[in-house]
Amino acid sequence: MGEMTDYIAGLDEPDRSAMAEVHRAALTLVPDAVEGVSYGMPALRYRERPLLSVMQAKGHIGLYPFSPAVVAAVSDELGGYSFSKGTIRFTADHPLPDGLVDRIVALRRDEIDAASDR
Repeated sequence: MGEMTDYIAGLDEPDRSAMAEVHRAALTLVPDAVEGVSYGMPALRYRERPLLSVMQAKGHIGLYPFSPAVVAAVSDELGGYSFSKGTIRFTADHPLPDGLVDRIVALRRDEIDAASDR
């Protein structure tokens, strides 16, 4: 196991399942991602850069794509969710739609690829 898997496994339901679904979706889209730590958070890393973190907070779950540009790119799809330039907040009772999670992960992956190819 790794940092993110261990972190999620230590949580209570229903947050554990909601966060595990985000983790699963990210690994499906970016199978080369590895578990590690970024900015002190358990995270998935891709090409030596932070891809995504998802963490439990008081009253919500935070999704951190490590990119204000990614959050801005999906901001029109975040009606009903709280977000800032670096965080998208959701709950197990009001999870992010699978397609939106996929889009966030793909945008971040593509951003990392573009930066790495320079």
